[in-house]
Parts: sequence; structure tokens; C-alpha cells
Amino acid sequence: MPMPTAAAPASWSSAAAMAAGDVDQQPLPLLLRAVLLHCVGAVAHLLLAVAIAVQFVFAGGSHRGKEPAAASARGAGFRWFRLAVRATWALAVSEVFLAVYSLVSWYLNSGGGGGTGWGPSDALADAAARAVAWLLLAAYLQLGYRRRGEERFPAPLRLWWALFLLLSVLAVAVHATTGLQYKLPVPALSWARDAVSVLAGAVLLVAGFSAERGVAGGYASEEPLLDGANGTASAENGGDDSIDASLFTGAGFLSSLTFSWMGPLFAVGYRKTLDLDDVPDLDHGDSVAGVLPLFKANLEALTGDGSGGQKVTAFKLTRALVRTVWWQIAVTALYALIYSLAIYVGPYLIDSLVQYLNGDERYAGKGKLLVVIFIAAKVCECLSKRHWFFRIQRAGIRARSALVSVVYQKGLSLSSSSRQSRSSGEMVNIISVDAGRVDLFSWYIHDLWLMPLQVAMALFILYSTLGVASLAALGATVVVMLANVPPMQLQEKFQQKLMECKDVRMKATSEILRNMRILKLQGWEMKFLSKIIDLRKTEESWLKKYLYTWTMATFVLWGAPTFVAVVTFGACMLLGISLDSGKVLSALATFRVLQEPIYNLPDTISMIIQTKVSLERIASFLCLEEMPMDAVQRLPSGNSDIAIEISNGCFSWDASAEVPTLKDLNFKARQGMLVAVCGTVGSGKSSLLSCILGEMPKLSGEVKTCGTMAYVSQSAWIQSGKIQDNILFGKEMDSEKYGRVLESCSLKKDLEILPFGDKTVIGERGINLSGGQKQRIQIARALYQDADIYLFDDPFSAVDAHTGSHLFKECLLGALASKTVVYVTHQIEFLPAADLILVMKGGRIAQAGKYDEILGSGEELMELVGAHQDALTALDVIDVANGVSEPFSSSGAAKLSRSLSSVEEKDKQNGSEDIGKVQSGQLVQEEEREKGRVGFWVYWKYLTLAYGGALVPFVLIAQILFQVLQIASNYWMAWASPVSKDAEPPVSMSRLIYVFVALAGASSLCILIRALFLVTAAYKTATLLFDKMHMSIFRAPMSFFDSTPSGRILNRASADQSDVDTSIAEQMGSVAFSFIQLVGIIAVMSQVAWQVFVVFVPLTMICFWYQRYYIDTARELQRLVGVCKAPIIQHFAESVTGSATIRSFGKENQFVSTNSHLIDAFSRPKFYNAAAREWLCFRLYTLSCLTFAFCLIFLISLPIGLIDPAIAGLAVTYGLNLNSLQVTVVWCMCNLENKIISVERILQYMSIPEEPPLSMSGDKLSYNWPTEGEIQLHNLHVRYAPQLPFVLKGLTFTFPGAMKTGIVGRTGSGKSTLIQAVFRIVDPTIGRILVDGVDICTIGLHDLRSRLSIIPQDPTMFEGTIRSNLDPLGEYNDNQLWEALDNCQLGDEVRKKELKLDSPVIENGENWSVGQRQLVCLGRVTLKRTKILVLDEATASVDTATDNLIQKTLQENFSEATVITIAHRITSVLDSDMVLLLDNGVAVERDTPAKLLEDKSSLFSKLVAEYTMRATHA
Repeated sequence: MPMPTAAAPASWSSAAAMAAGDVDQQPLPLLLRAVLLHCVGAVAHLLLAVAIAVQFVFAGGSHRGKEPAAASARGAGFRWFRLAVRATWALAVSEVFLAVYSLVSWYLNSGGGGGTGWGPSDALADAAARAVAWLLLAAYLQLGYRRRGEERFPAPLRLWWALFLLLSVLAVAVHATTGLQYKLPVPALSWARDAVSVLAGAVLLVAGFSAERGVAGGYASEEPLLDGANGTASAENGGDDSIDASLFTGAGFLSSLTFSWMGPLFAVGYRKTLDLDDVPDLDHGDSVAGVLPLFKANLEALTGDGSGGQKVTAFKLTRALVRTVWWQIAVTALYALIYSLAIYVGPYLIDSLVQYLNGDERYAGKGKLLVVIFIAAKVCECLSKRHWFFRIQRAGIRARSALVSVVYQKGLSLSSSSRQSRSSGEMVNIISVDAGRVDLFSWYIHDLWLMPLQVAMALFILYSTLGVASLAALGATVVVMLANVPPMQLQEKFQQKLMECKDVRMKATSEILRNMRILKLQGWEMKFLSKIIDLRKTEESWLKKYLYTWTMATFVLWGAPTFVAVVTFGACMLLGISLDSGKVLSALATFRVLQEPIYNLPDTISMIIQTKVSLERIASFLCLEEMPMDAVQRLPSGNSDIAIEISNGCFSWDASAEVPTLKDLNFKARQGMLVAVCGTVGSGKSSLLSCILGEMPKLSGEVKTCGTMAYVSQSAWIQSGKIQDNILFGKEMDSEKYGRVLESCSLKKDLEILPFGDKTVIGERGINLSGGQKQRIQIARALYQDADIYLFDDPFSAVDAHTGSHLFKECLLGALASKTVVYVTHQIEFLPAADLILVMKGGRIAQAGKYDEILGSGEELMELVGAHQDALTALDVIDVANGVSEPFSSSGAAKLSRSLSSVEEKDKQNGSEDIGKVQSGQLVQEEEREKGRVGFWVYWKYLTLAYGGALVPFVLIAQILFQVLQIASNYWMAWASPVSKDAEPPVSMSRLIYVFVALAGASSLCILIRALFLVTAAYKTATLLFDKMHMSIFRAPMSFFDSTPSGRILNRASADQSDVDTSIAEQMGSVAFSFIQLVGIIAVMSQVAWQVFVVFVPLTMICFWYQRYYIDTARELQRLVGVCKAPIIQHFAESVTGSATIRSFGKENQFVSTNSHLIDAFSRPKFYNAAAREWLCFRLYTLSCLTFAFCLIFLISLPIGLIDPAIAGLAVTYGLNLNSLQVTVVWCMCNLENKIISVERILQYMSIPEEPPLSMSGDKLSYNWPTEGEIQLHNLHVRYAPQLPFVLKGLTFTFPGAMKTGIVGRTGSGKSTLIQAVFRIVDPTIGRILVDGVDICTIGLHDLRSRLSIIPQDPTMFEGTIRSNLDPLGEYNDNQLWEALDNCQLGDEVRKKELKLDSPVIENGENWSVGQRQLVCLGRVTLKRTKILVLDEATASVDTATDNLIQKTLQENFSEATVITIAHRITSVLDSDMVLLLDNGVAVERDTPAKLLEDKSSLFSKLVAEYTMRATHA
């Protein structure tokens, strides 16, 4: 230990002995005795010497290979190396000189030593060890280390320098205490050594850290001196030297010390509103690329091999995180230690200051030294705290980035059973809440050891002033801490329950937001809102318990210093220990400092509990089963003639199921083969593709594939973003190839209609595209990848007949003619072209072979073909044999295409003017964020929301009373205690204590009242904000959900709501409470020295100027943090949903890279926000130090006796807290302004424009309206947003009552938009819709929607049961439900299930096939039986046989209803009474099917002819 104490000469020893013999001299405490200090110092330096000697002997030749690179590697770091070497040599020379001097002194005074002074024997050993150690270290740096050409100093060496500086400063403190308190003279030579040690230690520390920061992307943990095994990590992480340096990376020493490197960003933020592009890059070490490889290596090392996901525990996860950021933790531990020592200097010396002011002779002439020590301690406190907080936030950012990245990568590799076991809401909470909580815990990481250390130091000071009465203080502190255990245990329980409830609520909210369109169409949104409100009520019950438990803990701990003071002073009275004002003030100052560890205790325990829960949740997620890598044997392209081979395959989604999903699978597909898969609903067609992809758990058998793969899923998976990016999917743009793909997928015309073409931004899940457009973009994405094997899962069901035929010819038979293609289809007409047909039945391949071969060999295919032929009987009106289909195949198709194009072209010209006027025609806009200062109205709204703000005055009054009573109790103790033990006390000891107890007790009661009022108001406000925001969201028009990614809404419902629940009221209270305390401190200080206002007022004005200058930048940084968080959540949710597609294309690395980019984009404003806060706090601390210094200098400058020393001491006692409190006030204000943004964001969503009323009081609709079911459209114009072009353009048409009308048209022609207009999902911009003569815009939405039925284009099932999916409102009995299931051909399937109607449905209905989901939707409408039924491509996902059964069911149940059918199968509309053909929003043709078919030139007859042509080929 580098204790910089000189070997004591004999004169000092004798003086010490004389002083010790003085009866009035206090005994020297053990910690201040020379023997202990010198022995520890000698041992520490001997250890250093041994370590360096070992390094010389064993590591001499290990790094010679680096010499050639040394010169180029050093660069700017070489300057710091030379500085360190010179400083070390200077220190070594001074230590040798002092060692020689000590030896001479010992020789001349060989008979001296002993006593309580500084004995020369132990001093000699210390001096000798130091001389040897520093000489060896200087030689090591000069000879051994310099040759190796390292880029940075080894971490142990830097830690040694930091420790040396710390202990050198401690030595100064020991000498000062020995001289001031115990009157032992300290020789000038010792002071000289102290000066040299502190100066050299500071220089070495600066050199060490500056050299480290000069290395781009460097890690302390990659030091060769530490561990040779880290070389791999070094190569992995430190390889990228071309990265853009952050502002912090290139900062010099002074700039780093004062945070001046933030200046350029503040200058930009002051001039303009900051955007993300204005925020500089991160240091490589803080980015995902820097931190993730190291974290993964650490985690894998702890969990065994790389596949040890099953072994991840919360403890191992914690260890891996600590190893990853250990350097930041170690450095901040050092800063925290310096801070803890510095804050106790004031309480320790306050008694000396009071005695000096009282004229005590022992302190004569020591006033200036006391002031210097006070101010030096404050400077150390300021610097250490600011850099501690800054570096620990860096560690938190790194930890969060690592966790989110690992969780994301895990999410991409989850098996199907794992995905089903975790909802998207739970997974979103893991990255948004749990990873964030680990980040937040970084603030509390050192409290675990700091708390006992600070308590121990406080007790040491109390023992030195009050003697054995300090044991009472220890007992009281222990009681307080133990009293906190029960509330903390309750808080852990309540926190866990709160998180569980939040998970359930977020899961439900996420599902509802995904399916909001169907809820609005059915008029169910209020029912589902009540479900969310019920879930929130359960959550609120735990929130209430949590908050009131926190209130009790707050009361216990705010009252703790008062309780400890009462017990301690009471013990003094009982033990007869005299209390003079110096001792009282020292004790009070100590109790005040002791507040920090005691105040932090509940937060720390609570945060440990919360973080433990979060780490367990993350660890359990990381333990989930992943996709088996060996399920499919994948061979590179060209290695085999067989593209796909399955041998004896047995597969099951549920490994525990008795009957596997697929069994006895055997088939081969050669390179270039076209393989068709068909079968009835639920026969295992999609599962077959899943087992080829390796997505389905394999029970037995073998699957081989040869070549790259592309997959088109049945439910289209589209990313948010540009259409072009969705098609390219990470590949480079090849314009020629891209054009061919668009042509093949019939996308060119669609893109021409869109205002931004292929640059149009798609909403979440492709919400602003039709089903057919989404499918064609999926197919285009697959084609552009140019894979070897293509898997299509029934992509033709979502497109119209003409487009389907085009896609089949151009894509499967054209562009992919040389590729291996496996396609699932329900369209029999696409089967004959296949080289191999697989007919699925009951999870087996029932038939396999060419079309003609198997047609007569079994009944499975015959059933499907027979049903198809039945459907074609409706086409008897066309004389197929007489050459209609034959000439159509070439010239007819061209004519049809030309006629459709001409209509579109004409309409495009009409709409071009509108498009030209669009300034920002994108449907999905950038997330709106407020700019500038948070408006006063946000604060006012928050304060007055609960009980009209009635509780706010009571909270403030309670706090003011608390502050007044606190000051009064301390004032009383200072005034009523004698200045010295010789003085006469003004009051008796008992009265002194009793009055203090009364005042302190009353102040504690005020705290309880304040806490109760605050929590009550906070709880009520949080509840109201939640209810109002959700009501506003659920009442928002569908256009809001189309243009708003659900991540933005979920962010407000989770993270922002969490802040409102638990943080904002506390933050708001903290601003008021700290301001009231600051006013109290200034009031006390002005009692003694009103002149302090001369400095305080201008400095305070400067403080507030700094705050205003800071807040412009910080506010926008905080808002950017909020805005950048949603894309991470959204990208994660999208990636998990589309993980099968991502894996099939082999794009995992691309998506991981995108995720890393999004995390870094979030970390950038977060990092600079943290730095900005420390920039401000450093300046505020410095200014408040000036105020305190002025006060001290003023006090010691006054003539002795002019002011009451006790009151002056009280002023200084309060002044010790001035800097921290002044910073707290401004920081709390800034923090509040940052946090209140959560309220601002929630209020933003409370003011969303509402849909029209759900019902109108003036409605006089009859209970059985509509009776006829006639729908009239008059000049109907519809568009989705004011900035977008019209989708329907002047439509005038009548849907006759009780008749069936079919709507046909190519994909994107406006069919689904028309239906949305009828349901008022989109209100007409121009024109009217009348139902039975009633203008639907004049009645309530629920009055309209409850009288209509729809089977939507995208089949939707909600998590729950079959019963809750059929009848969400609980209006029907079991018999009716079974009847509905039988009607929709699902009765037998549900009866097979063990739980029957209560059979579970998982999130999105993923445990039911798409076709089965469509049938459930059919079941819903047969229950409802309204007069108007809309089928929006309702049978697209079922086979022809099932479709025929459904059509019969509908005819039986809705024979007297108005049925509007949008269908891609022409046969679905041929039996209609009326047909409406739409093209690009215009009614091109309308008439009965027979009449339209008679006119061979009509577009409809051409569509039918084309369909027939395809069908007859079957």
C-alpha cells in the first residue's frame, strides 16, 4: 500500500511521545497509527515488486513478435507512454532518496522509536519496499513493456496507479487529521512526500486512461498481461479501425474531466431542434459490434459449449454481463470509493471548525487549512461522482445492447413449440422492460458494498465524537434496515405479480391491435376494450399494493435519520456523555450523510428484486428450445440430382401427441421438377412444406435438400418499409432483373397507381396493401433471390383468377421453369402442369404421381376433381367446345390485358392531378414527436387530472412543514447545546432531548402524510391516463391503425405507462421537495452570513442559464430515445412472426445486422443524454462549491466571537449539502422534463380524432332493420387519407335486397375498399351509401355494424377457446354453437378434441390451419344471421370440395339475405343474381351473369373464359 509517510526522524518520535503523555491528549485511533499504515504499505509494495519480477522472468520473450508493429501501433498513445515512464522514474528516484534518508535516520537514532509516534523501524521497511517496487516498475516500463509495443497499459497496472493515488490522498487526510485533531506534528519531509505521491499518482492515472481511450474499439479486458486467452476476443472485437470516432473517443484529458467534449452537440442543439442525424456516433466499445461478441464469448464460456442455451441461468447471465463490462465496474468502484470518503470529510471536521470559531487555542491558525480541506473534499466529491455516474451509464448501455441482441438472435432461432409457448407481448416486454431494467440497475450496482462502507464510516465518526453512544446509532441503523425487510419482501412479490399482469395485458393488447380491423367490422371493439380494462384492473390491484408498500418503506427510511438521531442523543443522555455543539453538529451532519445509504436502501433492494426477476425472465427465454440444426441435411448447389428427398418421415408439431401430424412420408423431387401438393383442409399440406424447411419437429426419418431455398407462406409476411426493400430483401439492385420480376408478378400496374411507386412505405404487416398485392410482393421477393428450390404455400388463393393464371404461367412455368418448385394449391386447374402431384390425406401422402396416372388410381384426387367439375356446371352457358377457350389462350388473354390496361391508363390520367398535389402521400409517416419545451399544459394536466389537483397543496404543505420542523429540531440542538464542555448549557439535557424528539417526531409524521397523499394522487392519475388513452385508441378510426405501427401504441401502453405508474409522481415530488430543502438551506446560511446572497444569487442565475442551455439538447435527446425505441420493438415483433421466412431465405445475419443498427440508433441519444446530464451536473457542482467556499472564507475572516459558533457550524452543516441539493433541484427539473415526455406521449394519444358515435340518441331504427337489405351507392368517392389518391371514384350502383351480388376485378381494383365503405371503416369523401333508404352516415357505427355480417379476407382467431372465438359476446348456447360448427364443416374436427368447445386457440390461431380459421369465421356469421352478409374472398383458403359445401350452407342459412361476394374463384359468383366488375375503383361492368356472359366482348365473359380454359385443362 503506497502510504506516503516519511520515515519519522527522532524529533518527531519524541514529540509524539510527549504529546501522548499529555493527560488532555486523546488516544490515537488504531487506523491512524503508524505501525499499521507502514506495514500495509510495505506489504503492498512488496507484492508489486514480486509481480513485476515474475513478469520479467516468465514473460520476457512472449511478445517479441510484436516489435515490428510497435512503432506504427503507438501513435498518439506514445506521448502518454513517455509521460508515464518519466513520472515513474521521478517517483522511483524520490523513493530511493527517502529510503536512504530513513536508513540514515534509523542508524543515527537506533535507540529511538516506539510509543504512539511514527516508529522508524516500520517506516524504514515501508520506505525500502517502496523504493524497490518503484525502481522495478520503472525498469519494467522502460525495458520490458516498451519493447512489446503494446497500444495500451495493462489493466492491473492502471488499477495499481488508481489505488496508489487514492491511498496517497488518504495519507494526506491521515496527516491532516493527526495534526489538527491529535496535535501530533508532521514533519515537512512527510508533506513533501505526500505532494510528490499525489502529483505522480495523478499524472500516472491520466496517462493510463488517456492512452486507453486513444485506441479505437479497445477493451481493457483484452490485455495480454491479464490473460493470453483473450487474444481471440481481441482479434474479434478490435479489428475494425475504420469506424467513425465518437465525440468522447478523441477527447483530451481536461475535456474528459469537465465533459467539455459535449460542447459541439450542445451548440447544435441550442441552434436547432436535434434530429437523429445530428447525434454523433458511438464509440466502438459502446456499439453492438463491440460488445456483443465479448458477451457471447463470456456467456458460452459459462454455459459450457456454444449450444449450452439450456444451461443459462440468471446467475450465469449476471456473471457474463459483469465480465463483459468489468472494466467500467472496476473504475466506477474506485470513483464510488473516493466519493464515499470525500462526503465524510465535512462531518468529520465540522467539530474542528466550530472549535476554531469558538477561539480554541488548539486550532489557532488552522482556519485556512480547514477551508482548503473542506473545498478539496468537495472537488473530489464532484469529480468522482460525475465520472462514476457517467461511466456506469455506459456500462448499462453496453449491458442492454448485449441483452437485446442476444434475445433477438434467440427469437430468430426459436422452435415452433417455443414460439407458441411465448406470446409476442411477453417477448416484447423482455426487450423493452426487462433489458431496460438491467440497464437501470447499473446505477445501483455499487450500493451493495457502498452502503455498509458508508455506514461503517459514519459510525467511526460518531465513535470519535460521541464514544460508546455510537453503538446505539449502530443498533438504530440495524433496526431501520431490518424494519425495511418485510416491506421489501412484499414489494418483490407485488412487483412480480405486476409484471405477470402486465405481460398478460400486453399480450392481449398486441393481439387486439393486430386484429383491430375485424373487431371494428364486427362491432366488438368495446367488448375487447372492456377485456383490456379488466386485465388492467387486476394489474392495478397489484400496483396499488406496490405503491402503498413503497409508501411505508419511504416513511420508515425518511424517518430513519431522525430515529437514529433520537436514539443516539437519548443514549448520550442515559450514559451521561456531554453534548457540546461541535459534537452535536458533527453527529447531525453525519446523520444527514447517512441518509444517502439509508434512503437508497429501499430503492436498491427494490431494484435488485426487479432486476433479479428480469434476469430470470431473460434467462428462461434464452433456455427455450431452438430449431434443430440437423432436422434437414442441406447440401450445396450442384451436389446432387435430387433436390428434395424425404425418407420414412414422421413429423409432429406436438412431440407428445399420440398421432403425429405427418407420417410415413416418402418422396423425391429431382432438380427442375414441378411438384404440386393438394388435399382437403387440414390434411397436412402446409405441414409438408414446413418439414422440408426444417420448421417442423422431426420424430424419425431423413430429409435432404440440395441448393438454396425460397419460401412463400400462405399468410403473407411483409415487413414495414418500402415495397422495393421487401422485394430486394437485402440483395443488390439489378434493374433489368428487378423489372422482369415485377412483370412476372403483375406488379407494374399496381406500382404505377401508388403515389410513390415501389418507394411507397408499407404499413405494419402490409396493412395498406390488398391481400393479393401482399402475396405478389412475397412471390416477387422469392423470385428476386434466384434460389434453387421454391416452396409456394397456396399463394394463388389470395389473387383473382386472371392474376392467378398469369402468376402460374409467368412465374412457375416461365421464370422458374428450370428450378425445383413445390406448390400447395386448392385450384385443381393448376395440377396437370405438375411433374409430380402429392395428394395429402390425414397427414399421409395418399397418392403420388402425374395427373393422368393418379386420376383413376384412387378416390382422393377424384373427390377434389369431382367437386371442381360440379362447380364448372354453372358454366354450361358457355359453349366451351366451340372454340371460346381455344383462341382465348393467346390473343384473348392479350385483349383482356389490353382492355384492363386501357381502363387503368385512363383512370391513372384522371388521378394524376390528385397525386401531383400530394406533398407526403406516404400512409405511414415518421412518428410524430413534440418539439421544443414540454408545454406547461402537460404538467398542469397531469397535476389536475386526479381529484382536480386537490391533493397537490396538501403534499406541498406537508413537505414544507417537514422542512421547517427539521430545521427547527437541528437549530434547537445547536442553540441549546453548550459550545464547549466548560460552558454552561442553556437548558437541561432532558429538555434538550425531549424537545428534539417532539420536533423530529412531528417532522416524520409530515413525511407519512406527504407520502400517502402523493401515492394516492399518483395511482388515480395513472388509472385515469390509462383509461382515457385506451378509450381514445379503441375509438380511433381504422386509418389511425393503418398508418400507426403497433410498436408505437405498445410503447405507450407498456414503457410510458410504467413511467406514469411508478416514476413520474415521484419525480414531480422530488422537484418540489428538493427545491423546498434548498430554500431551507439558504435560509439557514443567510442567518449567519447574509452576504452569501451576493454570490448565491448570481451563481444561481448562472445555474438556471446552464439548465436552459442544457435542456434544449437534453429534451430532444430524450425524445429521440423514445422515438428510437419503437422501431426495435416493431422489428423484433416482425422478425419473430416471419422467422420461418427469414430462416428459409438464410437471411438471419442480415436481420441481426439490422437489429444491431436499430439498437445503436437507440443507444446513441441515450449515451449522449447521459453525458449531457453529467456536463450540466459538473458545472452546477462547481458553482455551488464556489458558494460554499465563499461562505467558509467569510466565516473564518470574521473576528472571533462576533457570531455564535454553534449557529455558524449549523450553517456549514447545511452548506455541506448545498452543492448536491442545488444539483438535485436542477437535475430533478431536467429529469422531470425528460420523464414527463411519457405523459406528453400518452396525452398525444388521448387526442386522436374519434370515429363517429357508436350509437346516436336520435336513432329511430326498427329492431329488425334492415328488412329488405337493399344497398344503394350514389357517386361514391373513397380514399384512405387526405394526402392519398381516391381508391373508389364515382361509384353508383344498387345491390338488390335479398339477392346475391358478386364483385369481381383484379387485385387492387377497390373491391375490399368498397366493403370497408359499407361498414364505415372508411367514410365516403364524396357521395352516399343508403341501406333500406337510410344514409348509413347518419346512424351510429355499432347500430350499423351489428346489423351486418362479414367473413373477412384475412381469417382471424383470437387467443382463447373455440367457444370464445365463435361467440365473443357470449350470446348463444352450446347447441347453437355446435349447429354453427356443423354448418361450417368443423363440427367433426372439434368433436375429436378432448376439450370440445373449450379446445384452446393460441395467439393468432396458429394451432389451426388457415382454412380452418376461415371456417370459424363462417361459423360466426351463421350464428349472427343478419339480413346483409359480405363474403370478402371468404373461401380463398379452402379446397373446392369444402368451398362447395360452404356455398350450400350459405344458400340454406342466408337464402333471404342480401349476400355480397368478393371472390377469386369465378364459380363463387356465377350463381349470383348480379355481378359488378370493378377496375381501379371504377364500375366497368354491371349486370346479371347470364347477360354479361352472352356478350363475348365483356371483360367478365373473358375472365370466365380464361378460368374455364384453365379448368378444362385440369
